[in-house]
Amino acid sequence: MIHAFLLFDSCCMYEIVVLNYFLQFSCCDVKFYSLDGNPVRTMEGYSVNVDGKLCDMDPGQTRCFVVPGGRVSEIRCEEVYQILQEVKVQKALIAGICAGVDILDEAGVLQDVVSTHSEDLDVANDGNVITSRANGYVDFAIEVAKELNLFESETDLQETIDFWKYHKRM
Repeated sequence: MIHAFLLFDSCCMYEIVVLNYFLQFSCCDVKFYSLDGNPVRTMEGYSVNVDGKLCDMDPGQTRCFVVPGGRVSEIRCEEVYQILQEVKVQKALIAGICAGVDILDEAGVLQDVVSTHSEDLDVANDGNVITSRANGYVDFAIEVAKELNLFESETDLQETIDFWKYHKRM
């Protein structure tokens, strides 16, 4: 099983960095995909190598699929919408943040789902779909990690929240 991120030129890496860190402690590989398999240049200016083309990703082996925000015009396409639908059919967790939520909506993933598009929420979790506003990236990461059962205990969860959200020293 894998945790997959869809990266694209001008995606906002900062929105998914904390989540990516949390996923490093899971039982699954973390994989980055782009439409063409080529490296991407993020909004922050980082050049990021990817693990492959999106079309080569196996939805049946995907535990979680994440779409960050940024200038999403490049990923407004049937290939992305089709993959999202396939991942949804497999009942994998789908997570979108900022303009990535727009892509989930356009793909039909948010139909009959409470989301940041349908409610005035910073983060929404409903029907195996998590959405977030851009400034909710820490809450987004924690919510995805909770849904994937990455915390060892309630104490572990609370320590994570205290550290990442409230900047308490541990």
